[in-house]
Amino acid sequence: MPQEFTYTVRDRTGREITGSLEAENADVLAGKLRQMGYFVVSIDEVKVSLGKKQFNLFGVKVDTHDITIFTRQFATMINAGLPLIKCLSILSQQTESSTLANIIVDCSKEVEAGRSLSEALSKHPEAFNSLYVSMVKAGELGGMLDDVLLRVAMQLEREEEVRQKIKSAMTYPIAILGITLVLLAAMMIFVVPRFADMFKSLGGELPTFTKIEVSVSHFVGGYGGLIIVALIVGFVIVYRRAKKIDSGRLFIDRIKLKLPVAGVLFHKNAMSKFSRTLGTLLSSGVPILGALEITGETTGNMVVTKALDNVRASVKEGQTIAKPLEESNVFPPMVTQMISIGEETGALDVMLSKISDFYDSEVNAAVDSLTSLLEPIMMAFLGGAVGVIVIGLYLPIFRVITLIK
Repeated sequence: MPQEFTYTVRDRTGREITGSLEAENADVLAGKLRQMGYFVVSIDEVKVSLGKKQFNLFGVKVDTHDITIFTRQFATMINAGLPLIKCLSILSQQTESSTLANIIVDCSKEVEAGRSLSEALSKHPEAFNSLYVSMVKAGELGGMLDDVLLRVAMQLEREEEVRQKIKSAMTYPIAILGITLVLLAAMMIFVVPRFADMFKSLGGELPTFTKIEVSVSHFVGGYGGLIIVALIVGFVIVYRRAKKIDSGRLFIDRIKLKLPVAGVLFHKNAMSKFSRTLGTLLSSGVPILGALEITGETTGNMVVTKALDNVRASVKEGQTIAKPLEESNVFPPMVTQMISIGEETGALDVMLSKISDFYDSEVNAAVDSLTSLLEPIMMAFLGGAVGVIVIGLYLPIFRVITLIK
């Protein structure tokens, strides 16, 4: 099994270089370094610490915002003519994320050892996905790394903008729903039993509506509450495990697209991400088959991924992209028609960019519409739920007053 070693070597000019590489043993690594034209000074085996094991065990992810800032600064430095190693050294010192800083340092060592930047980045999927690595590789091969990095930064910024807009739009409805559930649980567990005891001391028959409410209160306050919590926890566990299986993700994503109001938002967001990703890859020089494969992996929706798998198989046989997209019944006619025109005119990346701009605006409009619809629904739900409980508690009081009269 390969082991990781740190090494110190000198090149033909006498400059000292340090780095790390994996090899079967120290002798094999020394032979590789000599073949690369270096004079070996020292080789030491890297001892894997408990902290590094925990890092891999829990799968720590780097925040997208930090990756975006790193990418834009990286592009600016490369465009200014700074050497690659110098850029990585500066970026590792000024990034606010300690995890990203360690990753950049490791990438710098890999580049010093003679590996390409894309190879170094591919070792850290927790920070750089296949889309990022492929675009950097295309930029290296085409000699336009700064331009490609700027495109990656713009791609990440637009995705983050849409993601933050959706999150901010859903914050208020989720907060209202949470407050409603907590309030209902508190009333059913603490308030209703006290009223029930008071009614029992007065004697007489309780109204049917109040009896149902008291029964629900006893259920929630007893073992029923634990059952409800267990069901919620079980649902979350099953959902997360299903998301890790292709068949489970496909089932969940199909349900998402068929939801009454939110399904339209999910569909438009998937179209936006598909067109933006594929357009960016093609404009960066990535071959069409590779671009379709990467887009399918990063689209975030298994329904679209399955459709793109069929498209890739058709393109291998010499067909166009638009025809299998149209047959999938996932992509709207506007998308397939514009892609068809882009293929005919040789400006597919431009058409895809226009499609992504259109669906970005559609997503923003859908988010605003969904927010304006959910706010009154949540408020009505809160008022209605509390009102039902209050009515159930006051019905016996009205009956007592009637009997007194």
